[in-house]
Amino acid sequence: MQEVIISGRKTGPAHPPLVIAEIGINHEGSFEKAVRMIDDAKEAGCECVKFQSHVIDDEMIPNRVVPGNAKESIWDIMSRCAFDENQELRLKEYTENKGMIYLSTPFSRAAAVRLERMGVAAYKIGSGECNNYPLVEHIAAYGKPVILSTGMNDLPAISKSVEILRKHHVPFALMHCTSIYPTPYEKVRLGALAELRSAFPDAVLGLSDHSTGNFPCLGAVALGASLLERHFTSDKTWPGPDVPISMDPGELRELIAGSRAIHLALGGGKTILKEEQPTIDFAYACVVAITDIKKGDVFSKDNIWVKRPGTGQIKAVDYDRLLGKRAGTDVRKNEQIKWEQIES
Repeated sequence: MQEVIISGRKTGPAHPPLVIAEIGINHEGSFEKAVRMIDDAKEAGCECVKFQSHVIDDEMIPNRVVPGNAKESIWDIMSRCAFDENQELRLKEYTENKGMIYLSTPFSRAAAVRLERMGVAAYKIGSGECNNYPLVEHIAAYGKPVILSTGMNDLPAISKSVEILRKHHVPFALMHCTSIYPTPYEKVRLGALAELRSAFPDAVLGLSDHSTGNFPCLGAVALGASLLERHFTSDKTWPGPDVPISMDPGELRELIAGSRAIHLALGGGKTILKEEQPTIDFAYACVVAITDIKKGDVFSKDNIWVKRPGTGQIKAVDYDRLLGKRAGTDVRKNEQIKWEQIES
């Protein structure tokens, strides 16, 4: 059975889904906002929050590339939103003091070195770094669990990263993801979970979703997702490129409750449960006399039928077996017929 353990929290098909509230850069560089989002996630019942670790000069060269969900360059966005190491460490300590799991995505080698120095329990690798094999190799060498998002990558590209993770014998999870902000429901493609399961049977599976609702994540649980990640904000009126696709505390609470309910409902088979017996007692139909029947009379559709409750000896399934047989005793109208009342 696939399993990844992060800070003592077991994840995998045998365990309730782990919901990750991705705070990311929704704090817009405000430490106070970051703290509030941790508090609000905790209040909503969330076990894990995730940030992003940006060491700008090691992550990118100066550029004017504007992301599709923004109006300014990625350089300007990250320069404004990046926390320094001391701030990140304080957020990690604050999160863990609340009994929560702290995760962060390193977007460069320097960021990974920083997070390792901070003592993180696991690494989240973003979709943009899924095919950054030098960085995947660097992170895997730490020997800690890895959660790998797979947006913008096909199975051959993902396979190369998985080979690196397997080589270093690190437990890993693969997050199906669509890197469109927001993702239309018809582009979520939950069918990819089955492809990932078939191609990587040793992986724990999850969904990192960028749609505007909880429905895909809830559907993913039914298809085997054990990790669920959505962007999170305390207030949807705050500025920030990821805020429009973020869930608020109420939606986070609903996602946690819904995902756990669906997980509890999984499995089993089409058998009769002993707990259904009280319902059987009133809901099943049994063979009864619909007129007074004399000893020796032939049972027919004119004198016997099937009626509730289900407390009689002869259930409706055996009705046809009685037709044409004779009564061995008198039977009163509305009396449930017993096997011993049938002439042998």
